Amino acid sequence: MDKKTFRFTSTSVNYFFESGISHLKEVVDAKNAIILTDENVFAAHTKKFKNWNTIVLKPGEEYKIQGTVDSVIEQLIEMGADRQTTLIGIGGGVITDLAGYIASIYMRGISFGFIPTTLLSLVDASIGGKNGIDVGVYKNLVGAIKQPAFILQDLQFLNTLPEAEWQNGFAEIIKHACIKDAPMFRQLESHDLNFYIKNKREASSLIRRNVLIKTKVVMQDEFEKGDRKLLNFGHTLGHALENQYELSHGQSISIGMTYASELSRMLIGFKNAEKVPKVLEQYGLPTYALYDKDKVINVLKMDKKKEKDAINFILLEKIGKAVIEKIAIDQLYSTL
Repeated sequence: MDKKTFRFTSTSVNYFFESGISHLKEVVDAKNAIILTDENVFAAHTKKFKNWNTIVLKPGEEYKIQGTVDSVIEQLIEMGADRQTTLIGIGGGVITDLAGYIASIYMRGISFGFIPTTLLSLVDASIGGKNGIDVGVYKNLVGAIKQPAFILQDLQFLNTLPEAEWQNGFAEIIKHACIKDAPMFRQLESHDLNFYIKNKREASSLIRRNVLIKTKVVMQDEFEKGDRKLLNFGHTLGHALENQYELSHGQSISIGMTYASELSRMLIGFKNAEKVPKVLEQYGLPTYALYDKDKVINVLKMDKKKEKDAINFILLEKIGKAVIEKIAIDQLYSTL
């Protein structure tokens, strides 16, 4: 297995690149492991779950709530899960968020790991230790920062991934390019979604590049005191739109990045604002959209990044370089 170990503030995480779920028994003791997945993943890959203790949830962001957490905890109790148990989230961002959060609070913390099955989860959601749930329209309002013991990548799951989920993942890939990697942005400009769907070797290389970008940022600032905030590019407005308009995460973040690029042009003179929506559209993502500004501002007032009457907004100085700008809520309202 292609294993690399990364050291975070208080623990190490083993990454198994392109290793396959068949190697899971080499990573954890199956007798002391419980898998958390959803109906879509389980139905598409039923054989992979044979001989594993498994909890299957309904799919979708609407189930990333406390009610689901309570239900899973009740099932863990029934299954005899104890402090020696490892909880393994196999799925997209909803499943990894839930698995990490539940493991962080069950018996005050048990070991957990992830096998991400979507592009979005591979390059973003499974990395960094942020685990949480939604409360109404407020995204990830409740949660914890705790690192998994391992992340095992099985890119075979991508073979059954719908095109919409490829689009979803590319929103985060484009985000990484915007804030940290101008050469990757140029690479993305020269291709499109179908190129990476058809060329698995190129997709694999791109996935690893993005995993390393996010991992490096988190290692330097695990608890989001500084540069980890840059990973929120597009997320401030995006999260305010996501649950209100029943958008996918990638769609909402794409719209968020489009408007953040325009704000960057208006407020700090970003000269390539038109390039961001152009590349987003190449990967099938939405850009400009009509929305209720008052509703969005009301959600932003509860955003975790808000400090008194201002919010930490991520803007672009140039492609590949992002900065943190504190913008007053009133100014944001008038500018939007």
